[in-house]
This record gives sequence, structure tokens and C-alpha cells, in this order.
Amino acid sequence: MRIAMISEHASPLAVLGGEDAGGQNTHVAELSAALAAAGHDVRVYTRQDAVDLPVTVRSPDGYAVVHVPAGPAEPLAKDALLPYMAQFGEWLTDRWRGGDWVPEVIHAHFWMSGLAGLAAGRRVGVPVVQTYHALGAVKRRHQGVQDTSPARRVSYERELGRSVDRVVAQCSDEVGELVRLGVPRSRVTVIPSGVNLGTFAPLGPAAEVHPGRHRVLTVGRLVERKGFQTVIRAMALVPDAECVVVGGPPVGLLESDPYARRLRALAGSCGVADRVRLVGAVPREEMGRWYRSADVLVAAPWYEPFGLTPLEAMACGVPVIGTAVGGIKDTVVEGVTGDLVPARDPQALGTAIRRLLDDRIRRFAYATEALERARRRYSWAATAERLVGVYTEVAAVHRPHRVVA
Repeated sequence: MRIAMISEHASPLAVLGGEDAGGQNTHVAELSAALAAAGHDVRVYTRQDAVDLPVTVRSPDGYAVVHVPAGPAEPLAKDALLPYMAQFGEWLTDRWRGGDWVPEVIHAHFWMSGLAGLAAGRRVGVPVVQTYHALGAVKRRHQGVQDTSPARRVSYERELGRSVDRVVAQCSDEVGELVRLGVPRSRVTVIPSGVNLGTFAPLGPAAEVHPGRHRVLTVGRLVERKGFQTVIRAMALVPDAECVVVGGPPVGLLESDPYARRLRALAGSCGVADRVRLVGAVPREEMGRWYRSADVLVAAPWYEPFGLTPLEAMACGVPVIGTAVGGIKDTVVEGVTGDLVPARDPQALGTAIRRLLDDRIRRFAYATEALERARRRYSWAATAERLVGVYTEVAAVHRPHRVVA
């Protein structure tokens, strides 16, 4: 099939770790690669954020990345991109109307991509599949006044869910949120994200560890909702263990990062500064070394639409302790592949970490089951195959029509 991926702010070519570069970038890159490997013609459309970017870049993984001129050709926060989505949609319409490549299906990632994709899809008669990756109502609930989303985000997401041909939810928790939003349950299909079983595997080199200390690893963008402060507070209850935080800017820029400075100050006030280490951004191809060096992966976000890091750790044969939120409740099986604790509860988290580190047999059992679960249920090839089923379905029932904007 000819498949158009739209990922307006999250380019699959971006360096991970920045404020707006994380799980969605990885998801789009890995999914596109898996679809291309299965023989599909995939083009990813993302916003041009630098003047020197070529219009089209061919990924070594077999898909193309097309840079769309929408707004200034410079980096912008994703919450500032809404005014340029009409221009994005118009560019797609002109490109597909006047070119020799027209997609058979559009898969939009994030709500603003959905606005652009739906506008273009209606004009050229192509069905649209929507993955939100995060919902405005959930973000507002957890961030309150700190939420910088555009004011109409929730209403746009509601209308998208009612207008696109299919909504792909990444976990069972998201289905309930979508129904409460007003999206018909009949439009929703649950297909979880995947994990690269080649990049993340139990065998291979591991990062150096401190002799005589357990390693607690936590990974993600350095933003407050990821719960790194909870992890650092929990370390006060876990003697003889170190906490390694992977993510954020490159190590040389950590000193100028406000959140990194807050985390280091917190570690000092909790008396664990000598056992908390921030390593900054790590290239994705090297992340396996860090997972394999860990005794446990801790994922402690306040909320998480899906959460790739628990899956990556599981694929490396590492047990996971996670907060019982979003997709983590699906990927981590309590008492089988890891443990689940309440969000923002350092006492519960510290107790869970200490008990697991003190029980070598249970850690081994969790690690074995985690690896098996990742391999059995979460390969990108399986995710891509299920999505192709959705694409084929919506393309078969879609009747081309044109709507004047």
C-alpha cells in the first residue's frame, strides 16, 4: 500500500531527548521501518524546521521523510504549531493532487497532524486513521494551569475522533478516555506500540556498573510529568543502590538545563547526591547497553499515553517497576514481569524497589517473563501487520468524496 504518515512536530529523523522529541518520534520511525520492510511504500510528512533541510530524505530503513513548509523554517514548540496546520494541509493537498504519488491511506500521529491530514484527506478522497499519542483532557487533568496546549485542543480532538475513518488507541486505558471524550467506541481499535527486538535484546555489551551497587535505571525526556523527582526521593529508601537517569540534553549541556539542576538539587536535599547520576542524551543505538546494565528499570510518570521505555527494558530482559498509569498498566503484568505502584508516591516506589533488589530469585523470574512477553506480544512486525489490516479495511469501505474547505 501507499501509506502517508503525518507527524507534524515529531520527525523520525530527530535526535531524541529534547522537550518535544521522544516516544512519538520513535513510534513513527519504527512503524514506518516495519511497514517498509513488509513491502509498503511509506512517506512520513513532518514540518520543515530548518532552512537547509531537503524536501525529501530517504531513510536507510526504507521509507521517505518529506519536509513540509508550514510556518517559519525554525524550531518551534509543538504547542505553537496550530496556526500553521491549515498551511500544512493545503501543501499536502497540492502535493497529492498535482503529483504522481497519492496515498491509499493517511495515518495521522498527534491531534494537530490529524487536522492537517483530515483536511487533505477529504479534498483528495483518502481515508484517515488517527493515533493521538496523548490526549488534551488527560494532560489538563494532570498538569492543570501548567498545561500550555491550545485552548481548543480538547474540542478539536473530539471532532477528529468523530470525523476520521478509524482511531487507533495504544492501550485499554486510552479507550475509556476516548469514549468519555465523545468518540464512538465502534471507531476505536486498540493496537499497542512495538519494540525493536534487534536493538533491544538481553545479549550484548552493558554499560559499566559501580562494584557492589545495584543499578536503578530511569529513562525519558527531562520533563516533570515523567516522575524523576519521585524516583530520586524514593532512592532515600534504597541504600546501596545507584540511580542512573538517561535523557534530556547531551551531558555537556546538563548544567544549563533548569530541570536537570532541580533534580541534582533535590538529590542533594534527600541525601542521595552521591548515588544519583544524570548522563544526558544517549543515542538510541546505545540504549541497549544501559538497559542491560540495570537491575531494574523504573518508569514513574504521573500519566503516560503508552510508554516505550518499559517495553525496551523488558526486551533486554530487565524487570520493570512502573506507576499504574496509561499503557504501563498493559505492558507490565503485576507480579509477573514487574511491579506497579501509585503515581507520585515515593514511599511506595522506594519500598517496591528495595524489596525487588533484595529478592534475586524474583528479579530473575520477572526478567524471564518480561523478555518472553516483549517478544510474544510487542514486535514492530506484529504491530505493522495489525495496522495494515486497519488500513485495508478503511480503504475498502471509503468512498472518495470532495469537500470544499
